[in-house]
Amino acid sequence: MTLTSVAHLERRRVPRPVAEDPITIDLIAQAELAALTDAKVLLTGESGVGKDVIARHIHANSARSSADYIAINCAGVTETLLESELFGHVKGSFTGAYRDKPGKLQLAHRGTLFLDELGEMSLRMQALLLRFLENGEIQAVGSDRTQCVVDVRVIAATNRNLSELIATGRFREDLLYRLRVIHLHVPPLRERPADIRALGSHFLSRNGRQHTLDSEAWRVLNEYRWPGNVRELQNVIEQITCLASGDGPIGVGQLPQVVRTAPSLTPAHERRRQLADELYQAIVTGGYSFWDHVYPHFLDRDITRHDMRELLRRGLTTTRGNYRSLLPLFRIPKSDYKRFLNFLAAHDCGVDYREFRDGHPPNRPRVLSSVPLGGKGRTAGKTRSGSRSSAAD
Repeated sequence: MTLTSVAHLERRRVPRPVAEDPITIDLIAQAELAALTDAKVLLTGESGVGKDVIARHIHANSARSSADYIAINCAGVTETLLESELFGHVKGSFTGAYRDKPGKLQLAHRGTLFLDELGEMSLRMQALLLRFLENGEIQAVGSDRTQCVVDVRVIAATNRNLSELIATGRFREDLLYRLRVIHLHVPPLRERPADIRALGSHFLSRNGRQHTLDSEAWRVLNEYRWPGNVRELQNVIEQITCLASGDGPIGVGQLPQVVRTAPSLTPAHERRRQLADELYQAIVTGGYSFWDHVYPHFLDRDITRHDMRELLRRGLTTTRGNYRSLLPLFRIPKSDYKRFLNFLAAHDCGVDYREFRDGHPPNRPRVLSSVPLGGKGRTAGKTRSGSRSSAAD
């Protein structure tokens, strides 16, 4: 066996991400399938969920694992510096450019480039990245010609809603399609509760002090919502181990106050009701509109058909079952009435308007596959993004 092959094997011996929840186990399996290809990958999810861990796992299990994995945070540098970081620069191209410097794309040749916080990239940088993705050519800052062509796999990640950014003109739709060949969504930690103890135990084992938590402390950690996700859990474990006294198990009293006093996780059906309430209030009082805010979330599967029906029920309660009166309430143009009804029918989100005519909908309203006043019995036309299948309940 050659030294090169030994080095290759060493690079591939990367620990598998810690996972106990079925959702995470399935996600890792999808990542490993993606690793078998050279396709570009878009990772989405809240901040701190571990998108970088999934990106590294894809690289480590790919044919490119013997080459470099280069990561860059698009939000961490200014636009001018980001261009230089990605594409390099030539001597004298700007103040401080005392020598030629290769960019991250050149350094990642035959390897993987991880673009974190993609949604923070400026439109100009998006155009430069799109051009590179189309032809692989590198033109350094200050150079008037193409310097080289590189072979780089790009994995991008964002915690922003790119569809919403596209709707407001802050992200290029063609770049999204170019990057989203494979789309992997990393769920927040609160949606994969079995991972909390597994990850917590993993972080405990790394401090070298053999600390443990008692059952009540684990219960409190399992019920906490973890708005900072895995990153917050890691920080909490580090804090309690640094401040722990004695050799006994760590109890609830030694947990940070924010964890001990925070409300417990809301049951799933309550979270759904709460989400519908928040969406409704955001539309009615927060300046949201149906097409610009609710609709993209539905297409991205951040909200389900159930959430959409719950939102409709709140609106129809206000309008006493009148769908046409939902237009100004949801900030929908009057000219979009048929489009709105067709959307509801196509995605099976309609609610029977007759249940709200007395202003008191029943406890278990009947869901219809169509809506009145133009939607019933028709084949729905294409929505703004075409005839995409509906989100799962």
